[in-house]
Amino acid sequence: MSQTMFNTNIQTQTLLVEGKYYSKDLLPEGFTPIMKDLRDFLTEWYNEDEFYTVYTSGSTGNPKALKVKKEQMMQSACLTCSFFKLMPEDKVLLCMPLTYIAGKMMLVRALVGKLNLYVVQPSGHPLADTSVVFRFAPMIPLQVFNSLQIPEERSRLERIEILLLGGGLIDPFLEKELRLFPNAVYISYGMTETLSHIALRRINGSESSRYYTPLSSVSLSLSSDDTLIIDAPLVCGNKLYTNDRAIIHSDGHFEILGRIDNVVNSGGIKIQIEQVEETLRSLLLSPFAITSVPHPKFGEALILLIKGTICLKKLQLGMKSLLPSYQIPKQVIEVDNIPLTTSGKINRPAVRQLAMKLIDYSILT
Repeated sequence: MSQTMFNTNIQTQTLLVEGKYYSKDLLPEGFTPIMKDLRDFLTEWYNEDEFYTVYTSGSTGNPKALKVKKEQMMQSACLTCSFFKLMPEDKVLLCMPLTYIAGKMMLVRALVGKLNLYVVQPSGHPLADTSVVFRFAPMIPLQVFNSLQIPEERSRLERIEILLLGGGLIDPFLEKELRLFPNAVYISYGMTETLSHIALRRINGSESSRYYTPLSSVSLSLSSDDTLIIDAPLVCGNKLYTNDRAIIHSDGHFEILGRIDNVVNSGGIKIQIEQVEETLRSLLLSPFAITSVPHPKFGEALILLIKGTICLKKLQLGMKSLLPSYQIPKQVIEVDNIPLTTSGKINRPAVRQLAMKLIDYSILT
């Protein structure tokens, strides 16, 4: 897609919603929550301020407000539209809340790329009431999983030309099922501070890979702690020092191991929580989370929280067959729910607090 096809002049931008154009002088009507949020977005977007306020997901604490340049948001949109070769009037789906960056950036892509935006009230079944064949549709894993369970929705999902998953870890079983899709399926890597994704990974077809590919203009390096450093001058004013432990390969592709604040030091051995969780997904169908609590001998001990009831003996046998001894949780706790953030990610601080409250220290020691 040629750079000249993008409209980066905010005052002349129009938003095409299901074939109808809106502008700073004609805002969308409607009283559904998503349409109200859309009007609020456009009102702030069209004002004279060069900055726009976005909010982090809160996956590692309370959400925080960030002021970012509208110009950088448009540059991010241009990168995405160019990568996926999105063309004016392509039908694209907005089915995520406008509270966070993923939803906001879909609006910016539609404005900059002159895309035909279809707006659906965010829910777990975004394709339930639409038969439109979309060129491009970003979703969170939960929405994709739910859609796969309903034959009619699954058929609609398969017809999406480019399906983009983001907002959390992808379950290996879900990824395996999506590998069979006839059209392109990608997983994104990014965060609020990078104004959506800065890297993508194709998971099906001849271009599939287990590694992420950075977008053009993005440079990556590692800190002394092996955490990813992002240099993306078009979308970030300064280098971004992340908490994500990574491996960068000689060809520039990379993989994420997990967050450095999710590393547990148990008996002098460093354990990445996300890697243990990924292994356990083959054993557990119910929602679960790994966390840690203080331990008098090992310093820290792994704890497994799982929603509902389980056969503990069967689980312990399964864990022994899959995990090295030092990665096996010292205790398994059944809970009513796994704490999540408002964006659907595991709320790590809340999970740890819950474990500290419920742990049986007589068993632990």
